[in-house]
Amino acid sequence: MIRLSTRLVEGAVVADMPCSGKSDLLAQLSVIAAENYSVDANAILDGMIERERLGPTGFGGGTAIPHCKVSGIDMPVAVFVRILKPVPYDAVDDEPVDLVCALVSPAQDGASHLRALAEVSRLFRDEKFRAQLRGAADSSAMFAVLTFSEERDAA
Repeated sequence: MIRLSTRLVEGAVVADMPCSGKSDLLAQLSVIAAENYSVDANAILDGMIERERLGPTGFGGGTAIPHCKVSGIDMPVAVFVRILKPVPYDAVDDEPVDLVCALVSPAQDGASHLRALAEVSRLFRDEKFRAQLRGAADSSAMFAVLTFSEERDAA
């Protein structure tokens, strides 16, 4: 199983990010991913926009998992953000989104991409986990929640 910490760095976890809407969110996620994982922000943004055209990635419960595949990485990477004020996202439950995990996977690796999506969707289905992320004081505390969750699951 892919472990969350192997593709998540502390700089890619952002608490209380100002955001004006879905387009702004996707653009900011792309920049954060590019800065933390040395991938092309434009390729990520284009990939996420293309994926959203297939259907919104709003997962429900105030969460979304925008995702795409790009060249230049060898394993899935993640960006977690908590948005300062929830934004409309066309989620399955029509609720605005405030917790987002963007996944960027290698262009040719469908299996690891699907495993990563499954892992994040399991986390986002857990109401207690969502509450911990929403209650975290700052980005470092969110990172701790994310990495502790993994350690707990491994035990």
